[in-house]
Amino acid sequence: MKRILLTISYDGTAYHGWQIQPNGITVQQVLQESLQKLLGKFTGVTGCSRTDAGVHANEFCCHLDCDENIPDTAFLRGLNSFLPSDIAVKACKEVSPDFHARYNAKGKTYVYKILNGGIKDPFLSRYVWNIERKLDTDKMNEFCKRTVGTHDFYAFSSSGRTVEDTVRTVSECYTERNGDLVTLTVTANGFLYNMVRIIVGTAVEVSDGRIDPLSTEDMFVKKDRELAGITAPPMGLILQKVHY
Repeated sequence: MKRILLTISYDGTAYHGWQIQPNGITVQQVLQESLQKLLGKFTGVTGCSRTDAGVHANEFCCHLDCDENIPDTAFLRGLNSFLPSDIAVKACKEVSPDFHARYNAKGKTYVYKILNGGIKDPFLSRYVWNIERKLDTDKMNEFCKRTVGTHDFYAFSSSGRTVEDTVRTVSECYTERNGDLVTLTVTANGFLYNMVRIIVGTAVEVSDGRIDPLSTEDMFVKKDRELAGITAPPMGLILQKVHY
C-alpha cells in the first residue's frame, strides 16, 4: 500500500464545493467515482481543505492510499481520461505513509478576482465578481495591510464555521489592479469558513467609504460579524496554492 498525493485544478461552477454532501454533486465525489473506474474499486480521497460551492482551485491537493503499481504518468493520464473537462489532475507522486494533505499543509494562498470596468464580460463571468463602480485599490490596501499578522478572525467568518479556534496568521494580503481586473491575494496558515470572501467584501466596502479601515482592530477585538463587510460572491475566488 502506498500513499499518493494528487494535485488537481477545477472549475467549481457546477459543484457544491469539494466535500461530499447529500444535496449536490461535489468535486470529491466526482474524483472518487473516477478513481473507482480506473482502479476497479472504491478509493477514498482526503482533501487539503474544503471549498465552497462555486469556488475554483488552481492547485488543490489531496491524498489517497493505493495498492496498485501504476507508474505516475500512466496513473495521471488514466485518471484524467475519466474526469470531466472541468476537473484535471496536474500532478501525482508517492509520498510518505504518514503524509496528510490537510494536516501537513503549512498554509494556503487564495486569489479573488473582480472585473471593475463597467461592462461585464460573458467570457469571465464565471470567474469574477463584476463591480461597475470604480474601486480604490489604495483604500483597499489600507485595510488589507491591517489584516496581516496573527489575529482573531471571528468577525471574518460565517456561522457555518466548524472550529472553535478562530485565531489565524495572515502572512500577506494585498490588492492589485491590472487594467479592469482587480485582484486581492491573501496567504495564511489557515482559513475560516468564508474568511477570504468576507475579507474581500470588507475591502470593497472600505473602497466605497462605508467602512473605515482604522476600525479593523475593533473587528478583531470585538469579534462582531456585523462590523465586517459583506460576503463576496463565490465565483471570483480561487485556491491558488497549497504550501507544504
